[in-house]
Amino acid sequence: MNQNRNIKIEKLTLNIGAGKEQAVLEKGVKLLEYITGITPVKTVTQKRIPTWGLRPGLPIGCKLTLRGKDKLDLIKRLLKAKSNQLKKNNFDKEGNISFGILEYIDVPGVKYNPDIGLTGFQVCITLCRNGFRVKNRKIMSCVIPHKHRITQDEAIEFVKKEFGVVVEEKEK
Repeated sequence: MNQNRNIKIEKLTLNIGAGKEQAVLEKGVKLLEYITGITPVKTVTQKRIPTWGLRPGLPIGCKLTLRGKDKLDLIKRLLKAKSNQLKKNNFDKEGNISFGILEYIDVPGVKYNPDIGLTGFQVCITLCRNGFRVKNRKIMSCVIPHKHRITQDEAIEFVKKEFGVVVEEKEK
């Protein structure tokens, strides 16, 4: 098999959307820092939406990106919180995996913190292959050919093999 066709995990992103409620946002920042030990970045609005009470520059969420060896241990724990079961619609057409965790106390090794309360967060796992750097580099960036992209079925097989996840094929 060609070594450049091997799939690997590029990054793990954790995200909490709080809306205009600043108290919920502060709890979200504490939660992500409590789970990973790293301070997350606040996301701000770019547009004005008066009906939702949003204006440019208002913080509405927080996110955190993990790369390197830390991400594998955390991914295993996050998948255990989902009982190692995902649905087929958790995988997009480019092979990325996204799912939500309703309560952070479902994650093994994380205890209830009364300062945070019970909240959930979103998890996104980005997959890549060797050569995917060509789309992000500054000089001579290129489009990844269709035959080198990761399909939904390849991503499902990768997660089944690497993490032992059961994927529900049939949607209800």
